Amino acid sequence: MSKTLRLVFPQWQGGNDPNYVFGSELLSHIVPPSAKAETIRVTVDEALSQELPLENGVLGESGLLKQLAEAAKVLEEKRPDKVITLGGDCSISQAPFDYLHGRYPDSLGILWLDAHSDMSTINDSTRGHMMVLGNLLGQGAPSFAEKVQHSFKVEQVLLAGLKYQELRPCDHQVDELNMNYLTPEELANDSQPLIDWICQNQFKQLAIHFDLDVLSPQDFRSTKPAKPYLAVDQFPAPVGTMTLEQIARIIGDVAKKTEIVGFSIGEHIPWDAINLRKALEGVEIFRE
Repeated sequence: MSKTLRLVFPQWQGGNDPNYVFGSELLSHIVPPSAKAETIRVTVDEALSQELPLENGVLGESGLLKQLAEAAKVLEEKRPDKVITLGGDCSISQAPFDYLHGRYPDSLGILWLDAHSDMSTINDSTRGHMMVLGNLLGQGAPSFAEKVQHSFKVEQVLLAGLKYQELRPCDHQVDELNMNYLTPEELANDSQPLIDWICQNQFKQLAIHFDLDVLSPQDFRSTKPAKPYLAVDQFPAPVGTMTLEQIARIIGDVAKKTEIVGFSIGEHIPWDAINLRKALEGVEIFRE
């Protein structure tokens, strides 16, 4: 019987947004429960009001590296066959995907469900969560890429739901590295392009990174661009357009062709729950 480990990883410094802490904790209650999987919480610095220092081009680098090391240590000690990671910003996928590539060195692919590439460099951004896939490919931020023990090749990765027509200058490596990608339109009604990629590469296992902002804010309300009263056309990054139904269909279809051994969920911003908590913070009875 395979051993599954759940990592609750409320990392927030990669996106410089403390809301990811609560988002991760709530996510751990939302995902379907299991009586078999062990759950471990990665220790995260919760001095949430601190101003993160810029270190070697990355905001909060030292804290992120410390948390990365703890996650990697847990994985090496527990040696699971499968890993579920509940974040937190997108950088939570580095340690589990690196570990899983060591576990399945010749047969693992990455399905990166995201409106964005997460392949920036320190010359493009200071946010660690915008560099994580680049790190796994040996690019990204040098101080993080050098921690990857089992780096991936371009052909082992597929960007799905990528808003390719809205790529920003920070996404330049998508074209420079000739990344495999599928747009929301290409996946709207059919998962076959994904199935073809899996079959062509003969992937026996798959690690899925599910950034919730691949979803349309009209369909799923717990993402950054779904913030109440926010004008979506003013959001400073491409906004996802896929539906939860489409993503569920994609995951179900690929699961018929390969074994899902890694599943990370990131960028959960449950605005209603966050705003309700804030509204009640000043009420005395809740402090007694």
